[in-house]
Amino acid sequence: MFQRAAQAIGEAEVVIITAGAGMGVDSGLPDFRGTQGFWNSYPPYARLGISFEEAANPEHFERDPAFGWGFYGHRTNLYRATVPHEGFHILQAWIERNRAASFVVTSNVDGQFQKAGYPESRILEVHGSIHWLQCTTPCCRRIWANQEEIPVNRETMRARVIPRCISCGAVSRPNILMFGDYTWLSERTTEQERCFSRFCADLRGRRTVVIELGAGRAVPTIRYASERLGARPNTTVIRINPREAEIDTPHLSLPCGALEALRGIAEYL
Repeated sequence: MFQRAAQAIGEAEVVIITAGAGMGVDSGLPDFRGTQGFWNSYPPYARLGISFEEAANPEHFERDPAFGWGFYGHRTNLYRATVPHEGFHILQAWIERNRAASFVVTSNVDGQFQKAGYPESRILEVHGSIHWLQCTTPCCRRIWANQEEIPVNRETMRARVIPRCISCGAVSRPNILMFGDYTWLSERTTEQERCFSRFCADLRGRRTVVIELGAGRAVPTIRYASERLGARPNTTVIRINPREAEIDTPHLSLPCGALEALRGIAEYL
């Protein structure tokens, strides 16, 4: 299992990392899989009967911004404090050893790849990033770096400070595509998509490995991206997922967690 994956990686001229929420679990980030998983991580929402989809709704920033920023302020603080696990650096070592061209495509909004030292110019964050802000209204198309300090009451999950738009003073919000979101400013992600499209066009036909890590079916954006890439010539997808690893041949399925799989593959490289 690991040996075949190691062979594909060892021969790769291009490495594309596609990552979902499962990539962060080994760094200690919470698993929001299912309502119970979310409630285990956030007991106050369990008491209120609020699901992840309901908590991650842009309407809160208009109706009750302390509640909206309670959830996203806590996540901001959590991601800032999190240290990327060893697997991030294992992947970097493979890329450097092969002298491979590389790109990261992730649905995660946590900024962990940047924190681990991956170049900003080679990352596509398909749902945006918590480390960037925009106006809730929005009053303009401006997106700016999130440098806010946002203390949160963990008993009530309400923010004690409400970040404001630097242009008009209205409530700001993370530049993240949320559930039922019609005001997300997509320009930053659109530019990342253009960079990734150019990358793929320039390197088409070269031996490519797509290493998919922790991308489930609940929000299948990353799985679909991996499968589209896998349809290209000379491309092998390695799908790493402890519960939903299935993928059609000739691609490879590793039914385990991200760090376990990367360590296992590393033993053969």
